[in-house]
Amino acid sequence: MADGFHPPLEEYLETIHALVEEGVDVIQARLVERLGHSPQAVSEMVRRLADDGYLTRTGRGVALTEQGAELAASVVRRHRLAERFLVDVVGLPWSRAHVEAGRWEHVISDEVEARFVAILGNPTTCPHGNPIPGAPVDPTPQRPLSAVRAGEHVRITRITEQVEMDGEALAYLDASGLVPGCRTSVVARAPDGTVLLELREGSEARRAAIGTAMCAQIFVTDD
Repeated sequence: MADGFHPPLEEYLETIHALVEEGVDVIQARLVERLGHSPQAVSEMVRRLADDGYLTRTGRGVALTEQGAELAASVVRRHRLAERFLVDVVGLPWSRAHVEAGRWEHVISDEVEARFVAILGNPTTCPHGNPIPGAPVDPTPQRPLSAVRAGEHVRITRITEQVEMDGEALAYLDASGLVPGCRTSVVARAPDGTVLLELREGSEARRAAIGTAMCAQIFVTDD
């Protein structure tokens, strides 16, 4: 998420929010990996955010305080509304919305946010399927693609923030038709965990391979 558009405070809070959303234990080593900063820089920033009341620290673990969680949710909400607006209204390619929204999220006023909600019809997710904080939550159980067996039919519902930060991965998914809402089936699973998917469009079928790491970041529901 370290892309030059994010103020350091919001960058860290957004990253912790994303890790929690993905079910990843939030420790400083994960922040180093996700942000691309040095361990020393991350440690110093975590200390500062804890001193300012945004975080709590327990050993290596890091958690958002109520104050930190509220600010993180506010920034993430505006980011995901901006993504939805860019894709649905502006017509920006799905695979490029995440980076562009990173430029918008810090300058969206309360009034503009309200207009986004009205124009978009109060959307519940961003174009990648991630929930918009403050919107109704779909209770349908989801599971990662890595847990789907060969022969099962599923619908893609969500692609995590970790994949969103990889422009090449998003472009591949987009070109393959593997976007939220698409129906697909697992044709085979290789010993290394790679999954071969088949998508059908009318009488035509096409296939795409997804590696182990990405399979853990794509969520589906039973179709």
